[in-house]
Amino acid sequence: MGFVRLNPFAPGRLRRRTAVVALAVLGGLLATALVVGGVPTPRRTAGPPPGGEPGRPTAGPTPGAGFSGDAAPLPAAPPPADLPVVDYGPAPGGFPADPDPMSTVRLGEGLRPIRRVVAYDAPGGRPRAWLAPTISGVEVTMPIVERRSGWFAVLLPSANRTIGWVPPGAWTTITLPDLVIVDRGGRRLHWYRDDRLVASWPVSVGARATPTPLGRTFILGRSSLPGRVYADTEVFALGAVPDEPESVPTGLRGAHIGLHAWYRDAELGRTNSNGCVRITKRAQQRLLAELGPGTELLVLDRFTAPARLPGPPAV
Repeated sequence: MGFVRLNPFAPGRLRRRTAVVALAVLGGLLATALVVGGVPTPRRTAGPPPGGEPGRPTAGPTPGAGFSGDAAPLPAAPPPADLPVVDYGPAPGGFPADPDPMSTVRLGEGLRPIRRVVAYDAPGGRPRAWLAPTISGVEVTMPIVERRSGWFAVLLPSANRTIGWVPPGAWTTITLPDLVIVDRGGRRLHWYRDDRLVASWPVSVGARATPTPLGRTFILGRSSLPGRVYADTEVFALGAVPDEPESVPTGLRGAHIGLHAWYRDAELGRTNSNGCVRITKRAQQRLLAELGPGTELLVLDRFTAPARLPGPPAV
C-alpha cells in the first residue's frame, strides 16, 4: 500500500483544501493521506456548455422542486436514530434498481448535498440511509435519474445500478454536460459533451472473471495510485463497485471501479483488468482536465458511437 492524494475538483476557480482521505480503486489499494494543496482551473478545450460551466451550482431547490401542479411534495418520514450513512464501503440495502441503467440519454443534472440528507426507497417511502456532503473528503455529486411527486431519484455511490429518492431539502443542483460511454465489447471509450462526440480512445476493461460492471455510474472523485503502471497520472474513482466482490483479489476487496491511465499503450484494447477501465496517459490527462465529480459514465456491452446523442428531456 502507498500514500495517495485525492484532490477535490474545483471548477472555475482555485481552491485550497486540507483533508484526511482514504480511497481505493481496483488497480491498487490506496492508503490514507494528508492532502494539502490547490487544484488548478481545468481547461475546457471542448468548449463550455450553453447552460453554464460544468459542475457549477444552478439555482437551488425549493419545496416542490421538479413537481408540476399545486399539490405539495409527498411528506418524508423521519429517519430512525440508527440510520446508516452511505460511504466508500458497500451501500446499505433496500434501495430500488435504476429504472433504465443502459440508457444513452444523458442525465444532465446532479444533486449535491449541502448537509446530510436522507435517501428513501420511494417518494414518501421508507428511509434507508443518510447521504453526506462528502465521502472520503470529496464533495459528492450524484446524477439525477428521475423526478416524481416533488422528489428526486439519484444514482447512489458504492452500489451498482441503484437509486435513492431524496425529498426537497438541504441540497443544490449541478449542471452535468458530459457523458462518458465505455463500449465493453469494442473496448473503446467515447466522450460526449452536450451530446456531441468530442473524442474516442481504445481502452482495456475487466477480464471475464472480473468484468467491468454494466450500466450507469458516475465519477465519485480522483486520487493518485503508486506504481509506474499507472503512468504517474491521477485516477478517477467511480461510484461503481465489482458485481462479484469475491472474484477480485483479497487485497482489493472493498475497492471501487476506476478509470485510469496505463503505462503501456500496446497493452490496451484487451479484457485483462480487475474491473477498472484502462486508457492512454494522454487521454486520461485530458479527461482529468475536463471532467468533474458527478460526471455520468455508462458501460455498455456494445455501442456504435454516433456523432450526436439525444439530449436529456426538458424539465
